[in-house]
Amino acid sequence: MSISFPDIEAADRLLEGRIVRTPFLRSETLSAISGADLFLKFENRQYTASFKDRGAYIYLAGLDEAQRQAGVIALSAGNHAQGVAYHAARMGVPATIVMPEATPFSKVRAAEFLGAEVILRGETIAEGETFIHERAEAKGLTFVHPYDDPRIVAGQGTVGLEMLRAVPGLDFLVVPIGGGGLIAGIAIAARALSPETHVIGVEATGYPSMHHALKGLPAPPGGPTIAEGIAVKRPGALTLPLVRELVEDILLVDEAAMEHGVQLLAEIEKTVAEGAGAAALAAVLSHPERFRGRRTGLVVSGGNIDARILASVLMRGLVRSGRLVRLRIEIQDQPGGLARAAAAIASAGGNIVDVQHQRWFEDVPIKLTDIEVALETRDEAHVGQVLEALQAAGMRAVRLSSRSV
Repeated sequence: MSISFPDIEAADRLLEGRIVRTPFLRSETLSAISGADLFLKFENRQYTASFKDRGAYIYLAGLDEAQRQAGVIALSAGNHAQGVAYHAARMGVPATIVMPEATPFSKVRAAEFLGAEVILRGETIAEGETFIHERAEAKGLTFVHPYDDPRIVAGQGTVGLEMLRAVPGLDFLVVPIGGGGLIAGIAIAARALSPETHVIGVEATGYPSMHHALKGLPAPPGGPTIAEGIAVKRPGALTLPLVRELVEDILLVDEAAMEHGVQLLAEIEKTVAEGAGAAALAAVLSHPERFRGRRTGLVVSGGNIDARILASVLMRGLVRSGRLVRLRIEIQDQPGGLARAAAAIASAGGNIVDVQHQRWFEDVPIKLTDIEVALETRDEAHVGQVLEALQAAGMRAVRLSSRSV
């Protein structure tokens, strides 16, 4: 199974009017923060908020009439499921999506809303593999692989085609890696359009499957991650040799770096990215010397992040940057004690968002009490000013929150 640049060009023509030609824009602020000249490809602005729309359409467009009538089946906990469901519904193809039983309700509802039949089976994607092949054989369904298929790779490669046509001669393309379909397609496009451009992959430290496979290391154990979209335990048989040939390096990023990327994209670019979608930015920020001063394209591959997780990431980001802190303050347990603490905080410009008294659970003299106060502050320097104001007012204050959340 070979894939060539003409395959990607053909896919690009087929996609006209079928997907969103997403923006590829320079970020002034992120460039200043990173030291690199950064351009962002906003694939989170596809209809299903993921680049997966591209490959799904190209695969379905290649079905014959009998396959379309019988229907398709896919195994996915998120983006691939929605891409297949969306285009299958538009093309009148029955779609069945198999998801793990613990898949968030929002993702199940999204696939159902797009017209697919959803079957929950097993605790993990791997546990659903046997079932999906049995179901496909019994019902005559065509299995749509999420990454290890030439049509899928060609469709995803149109991301790179659009990037390099919009901004020729980039020094780097930084691309998240799950099974490898996206980076393989982009690397093929880059080899044809801009051979001097270096293609760099990014994986989560808990799921370095492509990195390990290239180095002959055993498959990683996995574990909880914010980057579910690239939490793949083994790369594709088709994509692995393409990555070996065309991708210069694979960088690993930890959970905190990806959280920081999600936070920055939300605050600076006003765009919602999932963990995998922020992985490329996380890699550039984690390896600043490598990209300093270089024209670098980043793929924001998707934006399907659970609302609760997004809220937690943003709040944890405030703590990390010193904009939300928690202090324990020892005050006189008498009228006016709390008011004096609040006045000292106000004098330094801090904003109190929550107060809790601790009279019984802390080891303090009986005529004193501890209060735990959550504050909004500007930055780390401002936190220091608030602590100095409290001490100047005769109150002992200790910071409870940490930057390493």
